[in-house]
Amino acid sequence: MIISVASGKGGTGKTTVAVNIALSLKGSVIVDCDVEEPNAAIFLKPEISSVEDVSALLPEVDESLCDRCGLCAGICEYKAINVFKNISSGVFILPHLCHNCGACVWICPHKAIKEVPKRIGIVETGFSGDIFYVAGRLDPGEIKTPFLINEVKKKISRERPTIIDSPPGASCPMVAAVKGSDFCLMVTEPTEFGMNDLEIAVEAVRKMNIPLGVVINKWEGQKDFEARLTGKGIKVIEKIPFDREIAVSYSKGATAISLPGYADIFGRILEKIFLFANAGRSD
Repeated sequence: MIISVASGKGGTGKTTVAVNIALSLKGSVIVDCDVEEPNAAIFLKPEISSVEDVSALLPEVDESLCDRCGLCAGICEYKAINVFKNISSGVFILPHLCHNCGACVWICPHKAIKEVPKRIGIVETGFSGDIFYVAGRLDPGEIKTPFLINEVKKKISRERPTIIDSPPGASCPMVAAVKGSDFCLMVTEPTEFGMNDLEIAVEAVRKMNIPLGVVINKWEGQKDFEARLTGKGIKVIEKIPFDREIAVSYSKGATAISLPGYADIFGRILEKIFLFANAGRSD
């Protein structure tokens, strides 16, 4: 089973929940897809055994073969190639706009365009006890986050229960991470910002037809917040109290399930995930 852990905004406790769920599942896999700021390793302290470069293919033009017909620029949906006929070196490639589709290579009648690899980040793997750890790390200045996330997810095997720590928000990186999971656990905080951003993220997950439920973190008894979620048809799986001890343990890089009572909380979260996931797709 693949469980993705997501949130509408940063700072809700998403990674804390993902790590502690993984620790609650014997022999699990945790996949840190928050590649711009992966931090599951802070808590798991894995022994890294493999680091692989990840490269994206970018177009390169041989201007000695190019007649500047402009077909490549015309087919590029993202305007990553621009052709100017009246100046020297008139083909300009904007690599940060390129989506690596290869259409420009395919359409060029003179075979003047080829694809060359450019490193965008790494994928690292290792073990923390019996937990298999996988994480992506985007190189500074790179923006091909979904591409790297998809490379990270190639390490997933359904032979082990898998927890995906997704990027926050509801944009392309989050969608890339959550896509294909069997259940999405959303983590929110009981604030207006939390509610607003959660609703956006929930809508994105529902469009992917993935069953979902919500954990309310930093809970201090806000019954009206829970009622609003229930009124929107969003299942509340569990509430994690606003506890100073969690913050203290977090600041030391320790895990919540090491604290009294929290192993039971995360055990209940897993029980309800399996229950809701097996009940079928959410509305």
